[in-house]
Amino acid sequence: MQKLTLISHHLCPYVQRAAIALGEKGAAFERVFIDLDDKPDWFLKISPLGKVPLLLIEEDGRQVALFESAAICEYIDETQPGPRLHPQDALTRARHRGWMEFGSSILADLWMYETTSDRRVLETKRTVLASKFLIIETELSGGPLFVGKNFSLVDAVFAPIFRYFDVFDTISDSHIFDGLEKVKRWRSTLGQRPSVRQAAATDYHERLIAFLEKHQSALLEQAAA
Repeated sequence: MQKLTLISHHLCPYVQRAAIALGEKGAAFERVFIDLDDKPDWFLKISPLGKVPLLLIEEDGRQVALFESAAICEYIDETQPGPRLHPQDALTRARHRGWMEFGSSILADLWMYETTSDRRVLETKRTVLASKFLIIETELSGGPLFVGKNFSLVDAVFAPIFRYFDVFDTISDSHIFDGLEKVKRWRSTLGQRPSVRQAAATDYHERLIAFLEKHQSALLEQAAA
């Protein structure tokens, strides 16, 4: 019998992708959280890049460690029973992989957006994020998900992105989603999905606020002003 263990960090959006994919498949798995500022030796021995997520697969006395969220999510989709999360059609599947990478580019912008202490950089990244979500608005179908009613790995990529804004919105209104009605509906739909809700720890909000405070984030300074 196969045993799955997801090596995680409480705030990592890439980990959440894998957790969401596992949740959508109804797969049983254990979750182990590590401190990325103090990585345990056993983790460094099996993580080529020293990053999370890692998916440990134990079967027939053998353990294999998968790294990189895209590879992990596709493995989950191909090996676990349940609805397929990637399109069967090769062209559509390739397009979905492109939009997943687009989501990763948004995460790179979000990193600077949340960690910068410079308000000018904050505003620059706010503009960049708004422009990228405008691109998404033109791509979305009638919803409620990325491609209608069927959950896909693109949804799994964007759900953790929207979770950031669930916290940011309690600090101040960024206006990033102004006028983007399809994006807002998509965000709302994903936020209500059990797999998405269960992908993050119950204290995610508090941990993210503490992270912003640690980095003296301009987001917090702007709200205080």
